[in-house]
Amino acid sequence: MTDQEEAEVAAWLGGQAERSIETACARVFLAGERAFKVKRRVELGYLDYSTLELRRWALERELAFNRAAAPDIYRTVRRITRGPDGRLQLDGAGEVVEFVLEMRRFDEHAVLAAQPWAVDGPLADALGRAVAGFHAAAPVRPKGGGGTALKFTIDSNAKLLRELAPQLGSERVEALVAGTDAEFARRRALLDARQAQGFARHCHGDLHLGNILLEDGRPILFDCIEFNDVLSEVDVQYDLAFLLMDLDFRRRRDAAVRVLSAYLDEALRAFGDAVLGGLAALPLMLSVRAAVRAHVSAHSRDLQAASAYLDAALGHLSPAPPRLVAVGGLSGSGKTTFARLIAPGFGAAPGAVVLRTDEIRKRLAGAGPTERLERSLYTPEFYERVYGALFDEAARLLAAGRAVVLDATFLEPALRARAETLARDAGVPFSGVLLEAPAEVLAGRIEARAGDASDATVEVLMGQIERLRTSEAPSAAWRRVDASGSVEDSAEAWVTALEG
Repeated sequence: MTDQEEAEVAAWLGGQAERSIETACARVFLAGERAFKVKRRVELGYLDYSTLELRRWALERELAFNRAAAPDIYRTVRRITRGPDGRLQLDGAGEVVEFVLEMRRFDEHAVLAAQPWAVDGPLADALGRAVAGFHAAAPVRPKGGGGTALKFTIDSNAKLLRELAPQLGSERVEALVAGTDAEFARRRALLDARQAQGFARHCHGDLHLGNILLEDGRPILFDCIEFNDVLSEVDVQYDLAFLLMDLDFRRRRDAAVRVLSAYLDEALRAFGDAVLGGLAALPLMLSVRAAVRAHVSAHSRDLQAASAYLDAALGHLSPAPPRLVAVGGLSGSGKTTFARLIAPGFGAAPGAVVLRTDEIRKRLAGAGPTERLERSLYTPEFYERVYGALFDEAARLLAAGRAVVLDATFLEPALRARAETLARDAGVPFSGVLLEAPAEVLAGRIEARAGDASDATVEVLMGQIERLRTSEAPSAAWRRVDASGSVEDSAEAWVTALEG
């Protein structure tokens, strides 16, 4: 196709559209309830759309890959043909001039990049679980991922950032390149081990807020990478890292850590405990993702954003050390809310992983996160299994350099002691919190619950109160906190006291 024909196709589609969107490698024409996407005739090194056959190949891959997560959006690849009269038409009998991907049009303002504030707690939880489910179903790519795939992007980042050094600052760029190479050398064996364990899969590849749509309260992943398998056949954690970095960069660390915690709870169901050890490489992955955005922003002439991303990339290579916090109290005392409020403030970005016995219980029972369990399952043996999993998962996370917040009742002195011992054995600081409130306040909160992982009832609460009466007083490592009012106020006061 010539330049003239390319312009002709764009003019013909544009004449039928209300408006168009242009990127470096594609044009999208919005017409009624449909959207038509055409690849530009370009060769950019990392992608090649220079021939009609390559553009058809790319569109068919885009259709096939995106149907896994967004089947209702991606419809079909159609032909633009030239009729006997020389005019262009869709799927005619004449010569094929171009190929076009037909999609269902959606509200552009419903994309999360346009509304990052919309990622509240429930949506962040749903998003983390949706991504984990997507990864669990993704085809394994034994030759993808590992150190080789990540080094490809690291080397590409170094080359592109060095070319931009006059605008971004040579000293900062070289510090990032050196720091990234050093951290990669430390994590290479881990990355390769994860490749052997099946964590290298055909992923989305470009999983930031601009490629996540919110419809009917449900997150939908779209526009995955189809043009370069090295960028899409990667470690599932590297895929997740783009989303976490994006939220963290947009000052939504609260949402990012909720996404991470939900992702891990769901991923543990599919991948087992091995998923936790990989978190040692998360700071590197976050840094690499931020570095990608740095040079992309610079090439888009947004040097302010590029500089900010460069700072973020450097920051991720110096993560805060891990620590263990245990949040206990009777049912209804606000443990989960308290844990989620304090989690963003501890450890490496995006914050401390929250481990809930309520969620672990459902996972071990093979039930959904909010599915109620039969009371007959609540045996002493099952109780011990749940706490055993809680402490084992926390130990793995701490060993991987992650801060952890434990969310459990911690009514028994032996369990509080286990938490303290875990921190001591891991060599990390420990803080214990016991939330307290009058029984009538706790009962009211329990009765008002809906759609939560907890199965606690007022009857369960009464039993806990009776057990607490005969329990030993907590050690000095545990601070009692009044949670009869706003849990937000209680959490803020506790953090202030801890920092003081």
